[in-house]
Amino acid sequence: MPVITKIAITGGPCAGKTSALASIRTQFSKLGYKVITLPEPATELIGNGVTPWECSSAEEYQRCQMEIQLVREDMYLRAAQGMREDRILIVCDRGMLDNKCYMSADEFDRVIADLGYTEDELCRRYDAVFHLVSAAKGAEEYYGTASNGVRYESLEEAAALDDRFIEAWSCHPYLRTIGNETDFGDKLRRLDREIASFLGETLSE
Repeated sequence: MPVITKIAITGGPCAGKTSALASIRTQFSKLGYKVITLPEPATELIGNGVTPWECSSAEEYQRCQMEIQLVREDMYLRAAQGMREDRILIVCDRGMLDNKCYMSADEFDRVIADLGYTEDELCRRYDAVFHLVSAAKGAEEYYGTASNGVRYESLEEAAALDDRFIEAWSCHPYLRTIGNETDFGDKLRRLDREIASFLGETLSE
Protein backbone atom coordinates (compact mmCIF):
# COMPACT_ATOMS: atom_id res chain seq x y z
CA MET A 1 0.00 0.00 0.00
CA PRO A 2 1.37 3.46 -0.84
CA VAL A 3 2.28 6.08 1.74
CA ILE A 4 -0.50 8.67 1.39
CA THR A 5 -0.32 12.24 2.64
CA LYS A 6 -3.41 14.42 2.46
CA ILE A 7 -3.18 18.19 2.74
CA ALA A 8 -5.59 21.11 2.36
CA ILE A 9 -4.82 24.38 0.63
CA THR A 10 -7.03 27.11 2.01
CA GLY A 11 -7.12 30.89 2.03
CA GLY A 12 -9.23 33.93 1.36
CA PRO A 13 -10.54 35.00 -2.04
CA CYS A 14 -7.87 35.76 -4.65
CA ALA A 15 -5.11 34.07 -2.67
CA GLY A 16 -3.65 32.10 -5.58
CA LYS A 17 -4.94 28.61 -4.84
CA THR A 18 -5.45 27.65 -8.49
CA SER A 19 -1.88 28.59 -9.39
CA ALA A 20 -0.65 26.94 -6.19
CA LEU A 21 -2.20 23.59 -7.11
CA ALA A 22 -0.49 23.66 -10.50
CA SER A 23 2.85 24.49 -8.88
CA ILE A 24 2.48 21.71 -6.29
CA ARG A 25 1.72 19.18 -9.00
CA THR A 26 4.80 20.19 -10.97
CA GLN A 27 7.23 20.38 -8.05
CA PHE A 28 6.23 17.21 -6.23
CA SER A 29 5.83 15.09 -9.33
CA LYS A 30 9.51 15.80 -9.92
CA LEU A 31 10.24 14.35 -6.48
CA GLY A 32 8.50 11.11 -7.35
CA TYR A 33 5.11 11.75 -5.78
CA LYS A 34 1.86 10.82 -7.44
CA VAL A 35 -0.05 14.09 -6.97
CA ILE A 36 -3.84 13.95 -6.83
CA THR A 37 -5.79 17.20 -6.63
CA LEU A 38 -9.40 17.59 -5.49
CA PRO A 39 -11.31 20.52 -7.02
CA GLU A 40 -13.14 23.08 -4.90
CA PRO A 41 -16.83 22.06 -4.57
CA ALA A 42 -18.08 25.66 -4.45
CA THR A 43 -16.64 26.46 -7.88
CA GLU A 44 -18.45 23.46 -9.37
CA LEU A 45 -21.76 24.12 -7.63
CA ILE A 46 -21.97 27.87 -8.18
CA GLY A 47 -20.54 27.63 -11.69
CA ASN A 48 -23.26 25.14 -12.59
CA GLY A 49 -26.14 27.12 -11.15
CA VAL A 50 -26.42 25.91 -7.54
CA THR A 51 -25.85 29.12 -5.57
CA PRO A 52 -26.13 29.96 -1.86
CA TRP A 53 -28.55 32.81 -2.56
CA GLU A 54 -30.92 30.60 -4.57
CA CYS A 55 -31.06 27.60 -2.23
CA SER A 56 -33.69 27.49 0.51
CA SER A 57 -31.06 28.77 2.96
CA ALA A 58 -27.32 29.31 3.24
CA GLU A 59 -27.27 26.39 5.67
CA GLU A 60 -28.85 24.08 3.10
CA TYR A 61 -26.34 25.15 0.45
CA GLN A 62 -23.41 24.51 2.78
CA ARG A 63 -24.86 21.12 3.71
CA CYS A 64 -24.91 20.15 0.01
CA GLN A 65 -21.38 21.42 -0.45
CA MET A 66 -20.04 19.59 2.58
CA GLU A 67 -21.71 16.31 1.60
CA ILE A 68 -20.11 16.51 -1.85
CA GLN A 69 -16.74 17.32 -0.34
CA LEU A 70 -16.85 14.39 2.09
CA VAL A 71 -17.83 11.91 -0.60
CA ARG A 72 -15.16 13.17 -2.98
CA GLU A 73 -12.41 13.09 -0.39
CA ASP A 74 -13.29 9.57 0.68
CA MET A 75 -13.55 8.39 -2.93
CA TYR A 76 -10.19 9.88 -3.92
CA LEU A 77 -8.56 8.38 -0.83
CA ARG A 78 -9.99 4.96 -1.58
CA ALA A 79 -8.76 5.16 -5.16
CA ALA A 80 -5.29 6.22 -3.97
CA GLN A 81 -5.09 3.30 -1.55
CA GLY A 82 -5.39 0.90 -4.47
CA MET A 83 -2.68 2.50 -6.60
CA ARG A 84 0.76 0.99 -7.14
CA GLU A 85 2.61 4.22 -6.43
CA ASP A 86 5.05 4.40 -3.52
CA ARG A 87 4.13 7.91 -2.37
CA ILE A 88 0.91 9.80 -3.01
CA LEU A 89 0.16 13.42 -2.18
CA ILE A 90 -3.55 14.27 -2.11
CA VAL A 91 -4.08 18.03 -2.32
CA CYS A 92 -7.54 19.38 -1.46
CA ASP A 93 -8.60 22.74 -2.85
CA ARG A 94 -10.12 23.82 0.48
CA GLY A 95 -10.87 21.62 3.45
CA MET A 96 -14.02 20.84 5.37
CA LEU A 97 -13.59 23.60 7.94
CA ASP A 98 -13.60 26.28 5.24
CA ASN A 99 -17.37 25.83 5.18
CA LYS A 100 -17.53 27.05 8.77
CA CYS A 101 -16.65 30.55 7.57
CA TYR A 102 -19.89 30.90 5.62
CA MET A 103 -22.23 29.79 8.41
CA SER A 104 -23.20 30.74 11.92
CA ALA A 105 -21.79 28.59 14.71
CA ASP A 106 -25.21 27.04 15.33
CA GLU A 107 -25.69 26.23 11.64
CA PHE A 108 -22.27 24.62 11.41
CA ASP A 109 -22.84 22.55 14.54
CA ARG A 110 -26.19 21.31 13.22
CA VAL A 111 -24.78 20.31 9.83
CA ILE A 112 -21.74 18.45 11.11
CA ALA A 113 -23.87 16.66 13.72
CA ASP A 114 -26.24 15.54 10.96
CA LEU A 115 -23.24 14.35 8.94
CA GLY A 116 -21.98 12.36 11.93
CA TYR A 117 -18.76 14.29 12.62
CA THR A 118 -17.23 16.49 15.28
CA GLU A 119 -15.26 19.58 14.39
CA ASP A 120 -12.05 17.94 15.59
CA GLU A 121 -12.66 14.93 13.34
CA LEU A 122 -13.13 17.20 10.33
CA CYS A 123 -10.00 19.15 11.22
CA ARG A 124 -7.88 16.03 11.44
CA ARG A 125 -8.94 14.63 8.09
CA TYR A 126 -5.86 16.47 6.78
CA ASP A 127 -2.25 15.79 7.69
CA ALA A 128 -1.38 19.46 7.20
CA VAL A 129 -3.14 22.69 6.23
CA PHE A 130 -1.55 25.53 4.26
CA HIS A 131 -3.26 28.91 4.23
CA LEU A 132 -2.58 31.33 1.39
CA VAL A 133 -3.40 34.89 2.44
CA SER A 134 -5.82 36.76 0.20
CA ALA A 135 -4.42 39.48 -2.04
CA ALA A 136 -6.90 41.71 -0.18
CA LYS A 137 -4.36 41.75 2.67
CA GLY A 138 -1.03 43.14 1.57
CA ALA A 139 -1.40 42.94 -2.22
CA GLU A 140 -4.57 44.96 -2.66
CA GLU A 141 -3.64 46.20 -6.12
CA TYR A 142 -3.87 42.62 -7.40
CA TYR A 143 -7.22 41.79 -5.85
CA GLY A 144 -10.04 41.23 -8.31
CA THR A 145 -12.79 38.92 -9.48
CA ALA A 146 -11.72 38.42 -13.09
CA SER A 147 -9.68 35.28 -12.37
CA ASN A 148 -12.64 33.45 -10.81
CA GLY A 149 -16.12 33.66 -12.27
CA VAL A 150 -17.81 32.79 -8.98
CA ARG A 151 -15.88 35.28 -6.79
CA TYR A 152 -18.05 38.16 -5.62
CA GLU A 153 -16.49 39.51 -2.41
CA SER A 154 -15.38 43.12 -2.11
CA LEU A 155 -11.85 43.92 -0.95
CA GLU A 156 -13.03 44.46 2.61
CA GLU A 157 -15.17 41.32 2.63
CA ALA A 158 -12.29 39.24 1.26
CA ALA A 159 -9.91 40.47 3.97
CA ALA A 160 -12.41 39.72 6.72
CA LEU A 161 -13.12 36.29 5.24
CA ASP A 162 -9.41 35.51 5.13
CA ASP A 163 -9.20 36.13 8.88
CA ARG A 164 -12.11 33.75 9.42
CA PHE A 165 -10.35 30.98 7.50
CA ILE A 166 -7.27 31.31 9.68
CA GLU A 167 -9.40 31.22 12.81
CA ALA A 168 -11.35 28.19 11.57
CA TRP A 169 -8.16 26.19 11.06
CA SER A 170 -6.42 27.29 14.25
CA CYS A 171 -7.40 23.88 15.68
CA HIS A 172 -5.00 22.08 13.34
CA PRO A 173 -1.61 21.09 14.80
CA TYR A 174 0.15 21.74 11.48
CA LEU A 175 -1.17 24.99 10.04
CA ARG A 176 1.16 27.20 8.04
CA THR A 177 0.27 30.64 6.67
CA ILE A 178 1.91 32.07 3.55
CA GLY A 179 1.47 35.82 3.25
CA ASN A 180 2.01 38.48 0.61
CA GLU A 181 5.35 39.82 1.82
CA THR A 182 6.96 39.06 -1.54
CA ASP A 183 5.84 38.82 -5.16
CA PHE A 184 3.42 36.11 -6.22
CA GLY A 185 6.03 33.82 -7.74
CA ASP A 186 7.95 33.75 -4.48
CA LYS A 187 4.72 33.22 -2.56
CA LEU A 188 4.21 29.99 -4.50
CA ARG A 189 7.81 28.96 -3.94
CA ARG A 190 7.42 29.55 -0.19
CA LEU A 191 4.30 27.38 -0.19
CA ASP A 192 6.14 24.60 -2.02
CA ARG A 193 9.02 24.79 0.45
CA GLU A 194 6.62 24.62 3.42
CA ILE A 195 5.00 21.50 1.98
CA ALA A 196 8.41 19.98 1.23
CA SER A 197 9.51 20.66 4.80
CA PHE A 198 6.42 18.90 6.13
CA LEU A 199 7.13 15.90 3.90
CA GLY A 200 10.81 15.84 4.85
CA GLU A 201 11.87 16.74 1.31
CA THR A 202 14.17 19.37 -0.18
CA LEU A 203 13.23 21.24 -3.31
CA SER A 204 15.88 22.26 -5.82
CA GLU A 205 16.04 26.00 -6.34
